Amino acid sequence: MKGYLTSFVGLFGEQPGEAPHLERIEIPLIQRDYAQGRSDDKAQEIRSGFLRYLLDAVDTDGSVSLDFVYGKADGGVFHPLDGQQRLTTLFLLHWYLGSAAGQLDPHADWTKFSYATRASARLFCERLTQRPLEFPLPQGIGTPHEWILNQPWYLYVWRHDPTIQSMLVMIDAIHDEVQRRGVGFDPTLAWRRLCDRESPAVSFYLLPLDDMQSDEDLYIKMNSRGKPLTPFENFKARFEDTVAHSLRSDELAHRIDGPWADLLWPYRGDNDIVDDEFMRYFDFVTEICELREGGPVRDRIGPRARAVFGPDNPRSVEHLDFLFHAFDVWRDLDIDAHFDMLFTLDAPGGATYDTSKVRLFGAESTNLFELSLNRFDSQAEQRRGFSIELSMLLYAVLLNRIHGTEAFPRRLRILRNLLSASSNEIRRDRMAMLLGVVDSLVRGGEIQTAPAIAGNQVEDERYKTELLDAEPGLTESMCRLEDHSILRGTLSAFELDTSVFERRADAFVVAFAEPDQWIRLTGALLATGDYQQLRRYWQSWRFGSSAPDREAIWRDLLTDLTRKDATNTREVLGTFLDGFVESGRDLADYCDQVMTDFLADREERLHLDWRYYLVKYPSMRSGASGLYFGVDRVLGYSMVMMRKWRLTSHYDDPFAKELFQSSDVGDRLVTPWFTGYETNPRWLRLAESNVGIRSVERGFEIEGPAEERLVQAFHRVCARHGVQSREDASPLLGIPQRETEDGWTDTVDRIDIGVAFIRDLVAAGL
Repeated sequence: MKGYLTSFVGLFGEQPGEAPHLERIEIPLIQRDYAQGRSDDKAQEIRSGFLRYLLDAVDTDGSVSLDFVYGKADGGVFHPLDGQQRLTTLFLLHWYLGSAAGQLDPHADWTKFSYATRASARLFCERLTQRPLEFPLPQGIGTPHEWILNQPWYLYVWRHDPTIQSMLVMIDAIHDEVQRRGVGFDPTLAWRRLCDRESPAVSFYLLPLDDMQSDEDLYIKMNSRGKPLTPFENFKARFEDTVAHSLRSDELAHRIDGPWADLLWPYRGDNDIVDDEFMRYFDFVTEICELREGGPVRDRIGPRARAVFGPDNPRSVEHLDFLFHAFDVWRDLDIDAHFDMLFTLDAPGGATYDTSKVRLFGAESTNLFELSLNRFDSQAEQRRGFSIELSMLLYAVLLNRIHGTEAFPRRLRILRNLLSASSNEIRRDRMAMLLGVVDSLVRGGEIQTAPAIAGNQVEDERYKTELLDAEPGLTESMCRLEDHSILRGTLSAFELDTSVFERRADAFVVAFAEPDQWIRLTGALLATGDYQQLRRYWQSWRFGSSAPDREAIWRDLLTDLTRKDATNTREVLGTFLDGFVESGRDLADYCDQVMTDFLADREERLHLDWRYYLVKYPSMRSGASGLYFGVDRVLGYSMVMMRKWRLTSHYDDPFAKELFQSSDVGDRLVTPWFTGYETNPRWLRLAESNVGIRSVERGFEIEGPAEERLVQAFHRVCARHGVQSREDASPLLGIPQRETEDGWTDTVDRIDIGVAFIRDLVAAGL
């Protein structure tokens, strides 16, 4: 028997050499129904993975192989005896992509595909190829399945045919996978790659078995072995063949069935086998080996294992040694206790918190080995059940177990800090670089820079190392601070000064322990100084958030800058924490006192700038995002307080919001919210008259009523409040100001003036 490398399209027509000439494919009567479209969980999992595998190939420059397809070739007709499911899926994929690309030819050779199992399935396949799917789907039609059911050629009795129903499920699944890929998916290019006879994206080996007596005999012989092999058993047999070149091949077979099976047995699933657990951990080890060579290959584990451990890889011996180590280091070890010795899930202040352990953020267990057995999947697209960060930490533990590295707890902590600070930089394509960082740090103690690692964190770790080398007694304070859920290892917002570090660290933990007090904390910090940061690329200002559930806002503020760029924040935070310690008060009392003293000073000096208003009025710092926009990147009396992160979403004008609340006129005012550029006018309007008021640098601009009957009443109110008419702009309700080093600054509270004006307008019937 000789196999021929081909593709679905390549099966048909004249063939080179001794390959059979085929004109059609017919699924024989003895075969079962099409099963890849079944609705059970197992079929759904297989279907999803298989389609992702196929579409990855046609969507990129890669290629995949579907192993062997074998059967009888008789009179130009191929009767598959193994490969029916794959061929049917390929047929449906060709129909879908041919339709999407506008290239469906009902007379093409590949359309000669049918089922002998049932006349209904045969007729369905025939009619399907005669009619391309509409793109886009007609209005009101959500799926290809619905479209097909609405076609005049679809017969009602087909709903009882399991093969047809499975085909419909598969067509929908293909459609969903294509839609998931978004606008970047090119169906025309995918179609060309699928149908390329010279270099097809999807290929397989055709194995004609012409020497068998009959289809039935062959089918019976192939399926008379009782219970079929599990995917793990199939993989193991192939992998043992892959490593047959190695002197350790016999040893490997013994380990898999003996010590390694015993190692994994306590972590078995409900099925009382360790097949899945073994495959996930093997996937992890294989990915590490791939990363050592420059990067992972997106493929099934079988081809990846051959590429890594097979005889064609010059580093196969090295990789195989690592595989042995990766399993053997856990033997005769209390694994739970070992990981509990290294990591903790507790926050500082918790009953069992221990600074000698490294806190894990976002993990559900300290046992990373067990988590990898249950969650690891190298081929997950976005949200890996076992994150890249956890992969790197587990690899670090492995290195330590294998090589017995020095100062491991400290190096592990540094690695956690680097990974936590680089979460926005860590991507699949940078994993090889990350592995180099882990190797250098764990084995040599070197803190390496890399594109995958935040540069500010590398700087931070070097400064902290210098501090601890000079003052090792600060280790516990530093660990508590690094393990804080806001800071997560980054201390660029703290002065690394031995004279103040310890007391500030303790004060920070107390100050940020009560999220309900963050509304006070934002005001007290602002009263202490300009702690905010300019986001250069976004032309906005970043503050801490007053929302109790927005811890991440504080994290960005306190950790997302170099030590140099965080200077103003660090100085203000340090001054606040020092004052908090010296006061001996609880947090609420101290914050209130700081704000009271600040407001009194500003009022005495007649210096009511934007900080005065934000400190005095909590509503003006209530934006959950902690972001503010100012005209020309200047914070003043006209600013935007963001609820979210984009100007295209709804946001507040803090001055309009406070006027709305303080005027206390209820629904006489239209609830103010805005969208668009920060330079757009933001009017607070009266519901009855549509009179508008908005805060500008020199006071309040006023927009009068459109209705003539209201004009006189409006002018009388304006006259009483000293509103000045200007020819080139809206009338202005001026605020007394004086010129200071900060420009023109209010000398009286504009909120009081604005509220009085609004109440007078309401009283006047406006």
